[in-house]
Amino acid sequence: MREALEAIRTATLGTAYEGKVWLVGGAVRDPLLGLPEPQDVDLVTLLPAPELAVSLAAKGLSSLPPVLYRRFGTALIRVAGTNVEMVTARRESYRADSRKPDVAPASLEEDARRRDFTVNTLLRNLHTDEPLDPLGRGLADLKARILRTPLDPLDTFKEDPLRMLRAVRFRWQLGLAYAPGLEEAIRAAGPRLEIVSAERIRDEFTRLLGLKSAADALGGLMALGLIDQFAPELRAMVGVDQGSFHHLDVWDHTRLVVRNAGPGDVTLALAALLHDVGKPSTRSVEADGRIRFFGHERVGAELAAGLLGRLRYSAREIDGVRVLIASHMRLGTMPKLTIAAVRRLVHDLGDHLDRLLALVEADAAGLKAGVRSVDLAEVRRLVAHVREEAARVPLRSPLTGSEIMAATGLAPGPAVGRLILMLTNSVLDGKLPAGDKEGALALLKAEANESHGKATGKP
Repeated sequence: MREALEAIRTATLGTAYEGKVWLVGGAVRDPLLGLPEPQDVDLVTLLPAPELAVSLAAKGLSSLPPVLYRRFGTALIRVAGTNVEMVTARRESYRADSRKPDVAPASLEEDARRRDFTVNTLLRNLHTDEPLDPLGRGLADLKARILRTPLDPLDTFKEDPLRMLRAVRFRWQLGLAYAPGLEEAIRAAGPRLEIVSAERIRDEFTRLLGLKSAADALGGLMALGLIDQFAPELRAMVGVDQGSFHHLDVWDHTRLVVRNAGPGDVTLALAALLHDVGKPSTRSVEADGRIRFFGHERVGAELAAGLLGRLRYSAREIDGVRVLIASHMRLGTMPKLTIAAVRRLVHDLGDHLDRLLALVEADAAGLKAGVRSVDLAEVRRLVAHVREEAARVPLRSPLTGSEIMAATGLAPGPAVGRLILMLTNSVLDGKLPAGDKEGALALLKAEANESHGKATGKP
């Protein structure tokens, strides 16, 4: 961040922008809280920000063409590996049916009033390093660790409803307390989230899941009714008793699994959040009182895919989460952990296997004390062994489709695919050594003879 700011400072010396560019938001706030510098930088300028971005790009500072939103007076460039978002100081007005504002140039104080929270209104001049608290209360709220809106909170949240999600994130990310009236305003304005694009909700929700305190933040979203607005499937988990193996209902167990999984991997975090989303709809109680959730992993995988699709997560992320949820009971239902079973895990899960093991471990740590769980140390030992095998010779059919057609005389089609699958399964089951082409040809011959016998009725 510092390299980017110094480059911009130097490039604007002697220009009309000298002394008229200010750092704002996390770049000012976080150092005052003793937190690491943010990865991205926000700047506000009293002169047109798009023209500043164009000028800096022309001087070769930006590694990408400037992204300009002239209607809103904003721009984005990338300097020294840092995303730098610039905005012209402005005031805003909103129509009731839109979160896109009408904007006009304004003073720094007016610009501060339209921001989300007072702790994000603090400024520092890029050229002189002069601090500025334009509303006269941002620094006091930061020291008191109070999350307060510059305007009436209901007005602030109705103008841009995404700020309600940001309020929950900042509450737990920065260790702040809500100012009086803020929670009530969120509850009242919550339904207005419907005007916010799925992509913006997704991005903010992903940031929240990336917190070390994500489990607490999720509890905050649920308590304030915000989850109902974009992920009602999660509300259904609340109060669902899980029986003797668990000491928590599905929702609180889920939050514990999210905490156990930890931040840093979006796919794993989403899988931890949604691994039991199928339980409410599959819950049954047997005659002896035992509670079961037959097929919840299969149902949950599809519910999760639907939810994540609505939020516009990528196909890659959705597929990864679906695979993890569909497979999270797989180890626990194995009658015996064999090399063949682990080969199938390695083959079927691919790059997601380490995530699956992390999910299973996080899930098991959320069970009632004393409940037997999978020996993951042994699983990881066998996985390492199988991966060493696969690194030498891949765990797949020793013969390609072309080789199978040459050996059998088959034309391209489903029959060739079935034989490839048969040979792959033989490798995974240990019946055929990986890479053994001669053995594979022998199996093809045996398969052909068996098929011929069935067709003619002869043994």
